[in-house]
Amino acid sequence: MKNLDRLIEKDIGEQDENYFFVHDGIKLGRKEMFAIQTSNYANMAIFAIKVYVSVKSVSLAIIASTLDSLLDLLSGFILWYTSRNMRRPNPYLYPIGKNRMQPLGILVFASIMATLGIQILIESIRQLISKDNKLALEGANKYWVIGVMLFVTFVKFNLMLLCKALKNDIVQAYAKDHFFDVITNIVGLAAALFAQRFYWWIDPVGAILLAIYTIWNWSKTVLENVSALVGATAPPQFLQKITYLCWNHHEAIKHIDTIKAYRLGGHYFVEVDIVLPSEMPLLLAHNIGESLQNKLECLPDVERAFVHLDYEFFHRPEHAPKNLRV
Repeated sequence: MKNLDRLIEKDIGEQDENYFFVHDGIKLGRKEMFAIQTSNYANMAIFAIKVYVSVKSVSLAIIASTLDSLLDLLSGFILWYTSRNMRRPNPYLYPIGKNRMQPLGILVFASIMATLGIQILIESIRQLISKDNKLALEGANKYWVIGVMLFVTFVKFNLMLLCKALKNDIVQAYAKDHFFDVITNIVGLAAALFAQRFYWWIDPVGAILLAIYTIWNWSKTVLENVSALVGATAPPQFLQKITYLCWNHHEAIKHIDTIKAYRLGGHYFVEVDIVLPSEMPLLLAHNIGESLQNKLECLPDVERAFVHLDYEFFHRPEHAPKNLRV
C-alpha cells in the first residue's frame, strides 16, 4: 500500500507540473514543434547530400540509406501534418478531439518504412544473383564519401538526442527514426568500404541486413500502434491505481462495481461504476461523480473518464458488445 501511495503522489506531482500550469504546456508544445521542424529541414538537406554520395559511390548499401532518407521526408510530412492537426481542435467536427491521429500517423509512418525494407531486400537479392558489381569507391572519391557520411551520421545522432529528450509520441517516432538512420549510415558506409577493399558481395549483403532490420523494427511499431487503436486494456498496475483513487475519493462510496481502462489512441479511456446510497440527494451524488471524473482526467495517461452512478451492483452490465447481445 505504501508503494501505491508513493505512485499516486508521483502522478499528482506530474499533474501539478504538466497540467495545471498553462505556460509550461505552451513551452513543451514549442519544444516539440522545434524538434519536428528541425528534423524536417535536416532531412531535406541530408537527402540532397546523400543523393550526391549515392551517385558518386554507386553503392547499393548507401543507396538503401538514401532511399530511407527519401522516405524520411515523406513520413516526416505525415507526422508534421498529424501534429499540426492535433493542435487545431474542432469541437463541432471532432467532439472528443483528434488525439487518435497520433498513433494513426505513426502507423502510416511505420508501414512506409517496412515497405522500404522489402524493396531494398528484393533489389539486394537481385544484385547478388546477377553478380552486378558497380561499386565506385577509389582515390579522392572514397575520402569524400567517407567524410560526408560521417558528417550526416553526426547530425542525425544529435537530432536523435534532441527528440529523445521530449516525451511526445510523435517526437519519439522522430527520435527512433534518427537512431535508425545512424545505424543505416554506419552499416551502409562500412559495407561499401569493405566491399571495395575485400569482396564485392559485402555491399548487397550489407543492404540485405539493413532491409531485414528495417522490416523487423517497424513491423513491431505497427503492431504496437494497432494494439493502441483497437482498445487494448490497461496494465494491472494502472487499474489498481484507478481503483485506489475511486475508493478513497469520498466516504459515501459503498462499492466499486466496474473499472475499465483501455487505449483508443495515445492515452486511456476510463469507465468507472460506483455505488452510492439509494437515498442520497441527486445534487450530492452528481457532485461526487463529477469531482471523481475530473480527478481521473487529471492523470497524465487518461484522456477521458466516464463515471456512472448506481445504487446497487447486482444488475447485468448495461453495455454488452453488440455481437454478444441477445
